[in-house]
Amino acid sequence: MPHHALEITLTHALSQAELDAARRRMPLAANHDATRLMALVKAGTPHQAARRLRRGLSDRLPIDAITTHYPDAEHKVLLNIALPPTARATLTTAAPRESLTLESFIEHAVRRALADHAEQEIDHLGRNVHQLLAHASPAHLLIAVGRALTQLSKESLP
Repeated sequence: MPHHALEITLTHALSQAELDAARRRMPLAANHDATRLMALVKAGTPHQAARRLRRGLSDRLPIDAITTHYPDAEHKVLLNIALPPTARATLTTAAPRESLTLESFIEHAVRRALADHAEQEIDHLGRNVHQLLAHASPAHLLIAVGRALTQLSKESLP
């Protein structure tokens, strides 16, 4: 049976005592401020691993979301969230109206939200570029962007 690398996003930072208590259940690696954890879970599928992790630690940790650390063959990352009962009821009622399962409905909503966010970011950058072009030539702006991207790629190398 394979192991699955899962990332846990917490609702708040853990104290050392809380982290130690959770580590007594299973090995966990914490980030610098104990707001995110990594775990390896043995299970047949990523879905089973996320459910096993949530069942095993939800009474010890303030889990916000669990995600697979690596994308699957379709370049997707599993997102496991525990919905409050009222939110689940609302979404369960809304999904069939769109002829979707609850999971598909949430997936579509997340995709729309991410697309909207990307569009807003592109619009924001476009406005900034227009402001820069008011004070610089397009050629100089392009050279500056090229230099910045080159420097960024040099900084990201080990």
